[in-house]
Amino acid sequence: MMTPIEEEDMEDKVPLMTGSRYPTAVRTDIKEAAFDDHPDPWGKGYKELYCICALLYLNSTMAGFDSSLLGNINALPEFHKYFGLDRPGMETGLMFSSVQMGSMIGALFLWLADWKGRIFCIRAGSVGVILSVFLQAHALNVHSFIVGRFTLGFFSTIACKGSTMFLIEIAPPKYRGTIAGMYNTLYYFGSLLATTSVVISQRSHPGTDLAWKLPIWYQTICPAVVAIGIMFVPESPRWLIANSRTEEARQIIIRFHANGDAAHPIVDLEMSEMVEDLRTSGGLMTAASYFDISGLFRTKGRRYRIFVLVCMSWFGQFSGNNIMSYYLPQMVTNVGITSTDTKLVLNGVYAIVGWIAAASGARLHDIFGRRKMLFGCTCGLVVCLAIITAAAGAYEHTQNKLMSATLVLWIYIFGIVFALGYTSMQPIYPAEVMTNDMRAKGMALSSFTSGTAGFVNTAIAPVAMAAYGYWFYAFFVFWDMLEAAVIYKYFVETKGRTLEELNEVFESPNPAVASVTKRKTRGA
Repeated sequence: MMTPIEEEDMEDKVPLMTGSRYPTAVRTDIKEAAFDDHPDPWGKGYKELYCICALLYLNSTMAGFDSSLLGNINALPEFHKYFGLDRPGMETGLMFSSVQMGSMIGALFLWLADWKGRIFCIRAGSVGVILSVFLQAHALNVHSFIVGRFTLGFFSTIACKGSTMFLIEIAPPKYRGTIAGMYNTLYYFGSLLATTSVVISQRSHPGTDLAWKLPIWYQTICPAVVAIGIMFVPESPRWLIANSRTEEARQIIIRFHANGDAAHPIVDLEMSEMVEDLRTSGGLMTAASYFDISGLFRTKGRRYRIFVLVCMSWFGQFSGNNIMSYYLPQMVTNVGITSTDTKLVLNGVYAIVGWIAAASGARLHDIFGRRKMLFGCTCGLVVCLAIITAAAGAYEHTQNKLMSATLVLWIYIFGIVFALGYTSMQPIYPAEVMTNDMRAKGMALSSFTSGTAGFVNTAIAPVAMAAYGYWFYAFFVFWDMLEAAVIYKYFVETKGRTLEELNEVFESPNPAVASVTKRKTRGA
């Protein structure tokens, strides 16, 4: 059970920067030293950290595999025959949106991350995903398949959000955008694997149920590896500090952030800031505060954080991206591409270019910053969607093959732009803008918000595309313009700051402006 941080434990275990009873703001010279003499990012400790991150990236691969899998098997006649799906409709929408429904419910259980730890959520969620796959593979009708999809969304949320919180809290501040941001880029690798598995299964077992059942069974691979590997991964240092296990946390920082050098100033910097933040906030959740959300809105700065989190969580699922990824096969059918093999190949290429763009974006977020990348790419989405709408409309009226090719090309460009700006930051930015005591509840809210957006998106998409055609794409042109305006006015820059340093930004009169104002000192 979580308990507030013990004052004596803080005093005994963490070096005091100013000689006072409690750790206070770290001296400027400590920050400068930590920045100027930053540990080698290719040292022994960092390489061990990268191995841990690679393990957790598999949860993102799992999520990408699942997301793309249904879109791919939905293009198979064997799948439609088994479940009696003659054309897109409400049942098709529920098969897609049931994952979002499960995700929304799973978000209500993310308090487990504060009670039992981040590692517990990762392990339990991974095992739950494996059980969910069994339900899908043995489904006798569309309704039992939807139940399997729902449970998959439930457990996947717990595993993936636990992974996100852990990565944010274990990543060094200087490389947080790259290390933690790379997590969601593996979503595209999972998408590519799903497409490949469906192509191979469909060609190896044409006309049989194995054409779509084998790829579903492949969903167990990533969570099985994570469930085993996570037994050898240490807990988040911030969770350990909140449980009065400060010395363990300190050893983790020394090992992974300082390459084993206990005297490096980055150790004192990070430990002091973490302890002070958790002390002043009262630590993580306790049994009495599991469902008390008042702490999320206690101050103006906290309300601002929640606003940014909700916006980012909604934008990541409601910018036109789900329509492109889930319904690409149907969209290309509408413009004259009917070959199943061609559709699957197009899905695979879409995943490859998206993965490259997302991985590049993860690094660029640490170079140019979150605000510039998100704003610029959202403006790019507006342009892409405007051209997609025009091309789809032109093809509908003229049946011109040039318009067909133009549409597919700009769908790909849309995917590249979205991946560059959003993919790496979708789970990371909401976690960054939360304080340590807000993070578990905040990520639950983020998951619920994104799940709601995804549910609304995918549930209405089949009906809206059938009823309104290309005008459905036009809606997102105007919506993304609104998103760009919100990002420009309200989103804060988190690049280069420790999670605790962001407190000063959010408590300022105008956090967005304060976040881009040059600091007097350079953070670690």
